[in-house]
Amino acid sequence: MARKVESLQRAKNNRHEPTAAEAILWRALRGRRFQQTKFRREHVIGPYVVDFACVAARLVIEVDGPSHDRQEQKIFDADRTAFLERAGWRVVRVSNADVFCGFGRRIGRYSGSVEGLVILLSHGREKVARRAG
Repeated sequence: MARKVESLQRAKNNRHEPTAAEAILWRALRGRRFQQTKFRREHVIGPYVVDFACVAARLVIEVDGPSHDRQEQKIFDADRTAFLERAGWRVVRVSNADVFCGFGRRIGRYSGSVEGLVILLSHGREKVARRAG
């Protein structure tokens, strides 16, 4: 129970202090702006706090900044993703670079389904990785 209270408090604190990338993406997703689909920000699932969740679609969107490049964070992220996937959630990871390159604006104009959003987010990540490589 203490862990749940701790997660709820962490989620509340995170909602008050979003990263710049999270704020951009939230502007595109909040208030059912995307296909009248409700997204929650800093949502608690089990022991974890996820950046964005669409409960109806069982979709989690994680915005990854530079700290996610550290080995210990990669291990934590992999464990969290495995937990969420076992619980029936799809997890899409988007880098800050993806968001800053206009993802938030593109999502705001996107008129397809949530499934299409998953593809849009996934492909954007691959494009950024190919440009960096």
